[in-house]
Amino acid sequence: MTSPLTAIPCAALLLLVPPLTTAPPAGEGGADWPNWRGPDRDGISKESGWNVEGKKASVWEKNVGSGYSTVSIQGGRLYTMGHDEEKQQDTIWCLDAKTGAQKWAHTLPAKTMKSGHGGGTLSTPSADGEVVFASNREGNFFCFEAATGKIRWHKQLRDEYELKLPRWGFAAAPLVFDDMVVMNVGVVLAFDKKGELLWKTARSYGDAYSTPAELRLNGRSVLAVFAGDGLVLVDRARGEELAFHPWTTMYDINAATPVVAGERVFISSGYNHGCAMLAPTSKGLEVLWESKEMRNQMSGCVLFDGHLYGVDDATLKCLDLDGEVKWAQRGLGKGCLLLAGGRLLVMSDKGELVIASASPAGYEELSRRKVLDGGVCWTTPVLLDGLVYCRNSEGDLVCLDHR
Repeated sequence: MTSPLTAIPCAALLLLVPPLTTAPPAGEGGADWPNWRGPDRDGISKESGWNVEGKKASVWEKNVGSGYSTVSIQGGRLYTMGHDEEKQQDTIWCLDAKTGAQKWAHTLPAKTMKSGHGGGTLSTPSADGEVVFASNREGNFFCFEAATGKIRWHKQLRDEYELKLPRWGFAAAPLVFDDMVVMNVGVVLAFDKKGELLWKTARSYGDAYSTPAELRLNGRSVLAVFAGDGLVLVDRARGEELAFHPWTTMYDINAATPVVAGERVFISSGYNHGCAMLAPTSKGLEVLWESKEMRNQMSGCVLFDGHLYGVDDATLKCLDLDGEVKWAQRGLGKGCLLLAGGRLLVMSDKGELVIASASPAGYEELSRRKVLDGGVCWTTPVLLDGLVYCRNSEGDLVCLDHR
């Protein structure tokens, strides 16, 4: 059977930005952070005018319920999710990003799905102008009015499409494009903004914990979808499978978002599986290299200046695009990271916010402080307008002043 892909070059198209050693003047803020991994969906903040040390006192703190959802921010509104084990319910929150004051909240019944990690929410809402999309681990998918929280439409995807519920629940965030919103729930579904189904993939690709990424092949918009069975490339316009590469991990956990490097795709999984760089060809997905030097169990890598930064099991590492380790730093646990202004903002799993240089020359720590107690910190921090938002699994959300 002939592959729908035509042969393409594998050269990466990389944004070359020199690392900064000192912060630019304050006031050079970034764009909104409307969805998982930010405005360009790459884990990189456009923020430049922020302070490495930060002030000791937090700007605000709030408990939003247990889980691992990070925050999305658009138009001054912050969206996140949390779980109440006693009431057996989830809450989608809309808060004032600068003060933490509640603008609206929506609750729905939801079971606690512990399975060894404490349970709670997993996915992150996606803001899109007048509306915000949110989904929970049981397959409830909502479109809310951003200003009021009024439900425009709601779907129970698991029931409507007879989906298998993953052991830890669905975790992928809604992926919003100009004309559609895409959900990875084993099968990949695309809806228009009114909630009408545009397409669905012909088959399921297994347990869905990873949010898809987009790449362009010969001018075509393609989704890189990582699920329990492996990596699939799907045509965004029609939902057609273009190529598939099997990648089976213990417990079927392929959770990290794929990293797009030009026309290459980097995938990584924990449980000692490892990572691979793949390239679409006329015959499907070719493995350029594979190794165990990066094992992203939960939080994925960030690509910057031709290098991948991520957490290999419990070690922070820098790899080049050929898989060579440039440096490794222990002591941060199964943390997570964001990149901004040539620096890494790393949350250790014990609640320390660590700022380090994003350079392949070596690990250079610029600041470190304890910002959260209790639970574990597997939730990616967010930086916007000089404010850093951090969260632990118990639902403690803190806004820190790095202006």
